Amino acid sequence: MAFKCEELKVWQRTWELTLSFPNEEIYVLTTQIKRAADSVALNIAEGSTGQSNAEFKKFLGYALRSCIEVVACLHVGRKRELIKQKKFKTLYDEAEEIIKMIQALRNSLK
Repeated sequence: MAFKCEELKVWQRTWELTLSFPNEEIYVLTTQIKRAADSVALNIAEGSTGQSNAEFKKFLGYALRSCIEVVACLHVGRKRELIKQKKFKTLYDEAEEIIKMIQALRNSLK
């Protein structure tokens, strides 16, 4: 059985990315990215548990904001030269795709 949140690429890959960050970033950008990426999946999971569409839309809104926070963290990591441009582009594109999917799902709910 698969749940809606299990296949989020941005969640999986941002975790992997932070493993390459230097130790001084462990309590700064690393934890922020992990919390934001976790929040995307957790809000989708929590909102999809048989609640009303209005409640699910609310949780999808939280997931959207968290995904945008991941994008902001990616920009910070890029500016600090912790993330190479190729990796940044890959993760940015995946986050953009997830944002579009969340928005489409949210718009489809009545």
